Amino acid sequence: MAEVLLLNANFEPLNVCNMRRAMSLVLLGKAEVLQESELPVRTSQCDLPAPSVVRMRYQVRRPMPELRLSRHSILTRDQYECQYCSSKRDLTLDHVIPRWQGGGNTWENLVTCCRRCNLKKGDKTPNQAHMKLKRQPRRPHYVPYLSLQKYVRARQNHDWHFYLPTFDAFDIN
Repeated sequence: MAEVLLLNANFEPLNVCNMRRAMSLVLLGKAEVLQESELPVRTSQCDLPAPSVVRMRYQVRRPMPELRLSRHSILTRDQYECQYCSSKRDLTLDHVIPRWQGGGNTWENLVTCCRRCNLKKGDKTPNQAHMKLKRQPRRPHYVPYLSLQKYVRARQNHDWHFYLPTFDAFDIN
């Protein structure tokens, strides 16, 4: 089913929802269509233009979300690519400083790694294993209202670029 970008009244991205949810918000008068997609929505009565971007007519108050440390967040931050060899296959997570040496489960210590590089590195630091990281891992500065995964996926939709804030670390074109 097609996805629709849902914006708050102040044009801040709120969510990515399905077409059914977006159409119900528009038909109930709670949202307005800002941009239409090419394909129409067929009803029993007529064809309606399908929304691609909708904006709420009133401000939805939300608490500032926390960016959670998770496997999916680390994979998304590293753009689903091994941070040692740039492979995109057989991905797992690696502790830059092994846990037995005091390395914890933090944004700065976890990277995406393929199984081959993970086996090669073993329980060593990258220096001890003579391996080099592509870039130092760090906590993302931007905390989107959309989840990190949804934000990166939404950046791939060219119709939505105008409505999404741009952050170089997650800009995938």
